[in-house]
Amino acid sequence: MIRVLLAEDQAMVRGALSALLRLEPDMDVVASAADGQEAWRLIEQHAPDVVVTDIEMPGLTGLELAQRVRERGAACKVVIVTTFARPGYLRRALEAGVVGYLLKDAPAEQLADALRKVHRGGRVVDPQLAVDAWSEADPLNDRERQVLRLAGEGLSAGEVAAQLHLSQGTVRNYLSEAIGKLGVGNRIEAYRLARQKGWL
Repeated sequence: MIRVLLAEDQAMVRGALSALLRLEPDMDVVASAADGQEAWRLIEQHAPDVVVTDIEMPGLTGLELAQRVRERGAACKVVIVTTFARPGYLRRALEAGVVGYLLKDAPAEQLADALRKVHRGGRVVDPQLAVDAWSEADPLNDRERQVLRLAGEGLSAGEVAAQLHLSQGTVRNYLSEAIGKLGVGNRIEAYRLARQKGWL
């Protein structure tokens, strides 16, 4: 049996995925989580073979969850199932150790087949996304990305500085670097463009 853990913040989608996978004779949904932090606790508790996660969730995002799985040496494989067909997300997912990246509008049977392939040691990535992902590199570094995300969500430079334990001058420098790299006029435009490309 392939032991699966689901991490998805939308209850209806989580329920549908769970029902779908339970129809498969070789799969067992051992737990499901509504956010990334809960998913990590359940990974430690249940030691699933495969984790199926969305990207945007409260607590830890799917990408942060995948990174933690890799850094802490958990044995499970991570597959992302998302609505975000953004090449930047795919690049970051692969860098975080994700072995599967599927879009939610893919046919239902593709998910079970993908989980079997991943469980056998393979990798499954939406082919068009894979082509697009390597056509445009993400110019931001991790710190610029963090600062820009928080500033774009409405935090002031002082609030960003407090949250990230940086000085306000350092926060302004990171924002200035990000704005320059993205070739836009201000932090709001930088945030919008980076979101659109999947770099945040």
